Amino acid sequence: MGRTSLALRAGAAALAVAAIMGLSGCGWGRTVAEKEALDKNSASNASATSCVDTSGNTIKVGFVNSLSGTMAISEKTVSDSLHMAVDEINADGGVLGKQIQIEQQDGKSEPATFAEKARTLIEKQCVAAVFGGWTSSSRKAMLPVFEEDNALLFYPLQYEGMESSPNIFYSGAAPNQQIVPALDYLKEQGHKKLFLVGSDYVFPQTANRVVKAYAEGNGMEVVGEEYTPMGSTDFTTIVNKLKFSGADAVVNTLNGDSNVAFFKEYKASGLSADKVPVISMSIAEEEVASIGVDNVKDQLTAWNYYQTLDNPENKEFVKNFKAKYGESRPTSDPMESAYTSVYLWKKMVEKARSFDVDKVKAAADGVTFDAPEGQVKVDGKNHHIYKTSYIGKIGSDKLIHTVWKSDGPIAPDPYLKTYDWAKSLSASTSGSDGSGE
Repeated sequence: MGRTSLALRAGAAALAVAAIMGLSGCGWGRTVAEKEALDKNSASNASATSCVDTSGNTIKVGFVNSLSGTMAISEKTVSDSLHMAVDEINADGGVLGKQIQIEQQDGKSEPATFAEKARTLIEKQCVAAVFGGWTSSSRKAMLPVFEEDNALLFYPLQYEGMESSPNIFYSGAAPNQQIVPALDYLKEQGHKKLFLVGSDYVFPQTANRVVKAYAEGNGMEVVGEEYTPMGSTDFTTIVNKLKFSGADAVVNTLNGDSNVAFFKEYKASGLSADKVPVISMSIAEEEVASIGVDNVKDQLTAWNYYQTLDNPENKEFVKNFKAKYGESRPTSDPMESAYTSVYLWKKMVEKARSFDVDKVKAAADGVTFDAPEGQVKVDGKNHHIYKTSYIGKIGSDKLIHTVWKSDGPIAPDPYLKTYDWAKSLSASTSGSDGSGE
């Protein structure tokens, strides 16, 4: 395709593998080696030849979601919401007068597969933008592909922060829009001893570095920290450690169907939400049904959207989603964030009056959208968005109900520069200017 040399592609692949295996500090910014390799490629990135065809009445976009594997329980609904957004936009006239044509790829819950499929979408299917990814490992694997080819990825998930890229727009929460509000809420409720449980990959490990720094700076104590492989279903030992740890709250960063096994074991051990509540970072409405509401009733979640939000945009969104996919299907934060990201891309393109990647990036700053979660706004410097934070409690109706919300949209701070207790964290990252370049 005339984009980059095989040597540069091999270098990008090596960076992706390093990120997947945790050799890049588990997502804690870029290592010096990664930064130097990406800087070396910058000239090639700038001259990457796009194969996007804007001559006809259609424009292609790519979706890459896990439609199979352990993450399918969560990612299928994201794919559904992306399709719904495109259908709505097409019915309203499309983007710059062009109908959107979808190219769908299955990431198969494997980070390396996400990188492979992303390259296929960009270089072979010639899409103008890609939407998708869930785990931070999948995003880390794709990041060098998008920077190498100077293409656009819209990533919909809340994540651990300490990253920004000129080729990624992060429509999910930065850590100061999810993790920090969750800890503030636990502190306000008098919880002081935390037990951390997570899947063994980028997001939980890095998020828990934030948790530990917060605890140290706010008079709290981490009394246990356990990780388990993605897809793990045996939590006997971990829950036993939790039960006898002295913890008065649990911070849960498990992902996918491991949550089912964890909460069943938690309940079977005699633990309960009134004694040792669990606040989860990756359980949304659709996971509640899979876990079983009896296993998670009254437990807490930290997100930026719930189906139960009372505003006109959300009521319309929920109505349309259920009309399209069935009354029994709930809406949730990740799929709402993905839905919102398609509209943000549309508004960026229309502001730029072009599908050209560099022009779209230049037009991004200040773009707003009245989303189901509330109004969001793009920060053109770090490519994150202003978002309102919500703490919710899981009800017997399988929905999540707000028990706390921020005063308004919170400015994204992916490197946690504005928090004194996080100075040691942000100081250890590269790209600390927030540009990602």
